[in-house]
Amino acid sequence: MTTYLAFLRAVNLGATRKFPKDALRAAVESCGFEEVATHGNTGNVRFASGMRSRPRIEVQLERAFLADRGFEVPTIVFTAAEFAATAAEAARLSAENPGLARHYVYLLKDELDTAQLEAVAAAASDRGRMVVHGRAAHALLEPGYEDGVVDPLGAAKHLGVGTNRNATVIAKLAALWPA
Repeated sequence: MTTYLAFLRAVNLGATRKFPKDALRAAVESCGFEEVATHGNTGNVRFASGMRSRPRIEVQLERAFLADRGFEVPTIVFTAAEFAATAAEAARLSAENPGLARHYVYLLKDELDTAQLEAVAAAASDRGRMVVHGRAAHALLEPGYEDGVVDPLGAAKHLGVGTNRNATVIAKLAALWPA
């Protein structure tokens, strides 16, 4: 059995996209996955499975979520080991860039192609930059980056399907659900 972490995009935002933790846990269990646990109310879930195909796991979860909720829920899955590496990279980048106003980690369904990587790199400015490693893009935002603006660099639109968490949440989840 492999331990996986799934991150749901755009749940528990507004009145129409609610997915309570108990319902989320039940939907994941309905897929036959085991040792299911959730954290927070933003779509973070850990589970174990003998399945080895990440895309197949994502499809199975997305179908279960659609059946349960009645709306599509894009889902990004990492093995616990992959996520631990992402968390370590986030910690390293934060340490190497003291004084950041914010550090968000975009967890991506797929790795970026060359054109996407070039577009993300071109979005760098005095407001910040993105550093991409595999299926994670780290938004390193400098003080004065326009707090409250969803995508102050204009780079997220180049990332494909993904969801983000701040670096503090990434570290907390890695400690709570170690590889």
